[in-house]
Amino acid sequence: MSEPQILLRGSKLALGMTRADMLPEYHRWENEPGVVLGYGTQLPQSWETRAAGYEAQARGSDRQARFEVIRLPDNQPIGMTVLHVDHQVRTAEYVILLAPEARGHGYATEATRLTLDWAFHLAALRMVWLKVLEPNTAGVRAYQRAGFRPAGRLRLAGYWLGQPCDELIMDATPDDFGAESVVATNLTAPPNP
Repeated sequence: MSEPQILLRGSKLALGMTRADMLPEYHRWENEPGVVLGYGTQLPQSWETRAAGYEAQARGSDRQARFEVIRLPDNQPIGMTVLHVDHQVRTAEYVILLAPEARGHGYATEATRLTLDWAFHLAALRMVWLKVLEPNTAGVRAYQRAGFRPAGRLRLAGYWLGQPCDELIMDATPDDFGAESVVATNLTAPPNP
């Protein structure tokens, strides 16, 4: 496995560039039953489909910012976050994926905060939004701790354990971010001698 290229460092986590040699691990995470349940997709994704998708993403798109979530200090990749950017209105949809073994440690909140920090202070986005299935209470709490606020509901738009459920819409603006900016701190700190 190649060394991660860290872009933004937080207290327990960092955001880095996604890596081609990590694709089998990303694929494993995406097809884990808890992830399938949380996304409401119901079906696993084949290796061929995932590999082709990564190749298309790697060729570059100014509509997606993809980050590998890296646990510090061991530099272990534990997930991914994505911003699907709409440049015309300077907004983005947020998506997070954590490895099954990384859940339950508070990583979702910090990974989300770091991604929002990037979105607001480097990408200059006006708003970031997400959809989450209503029964995913752990996800809702993590998003709220990171700065997201309730913005709406799509009734019976998702599935949870085979049953229709509502999909909640949440959004965050720079004013909602509230957390100290790692970007601002790192860019205004004096350089190390």
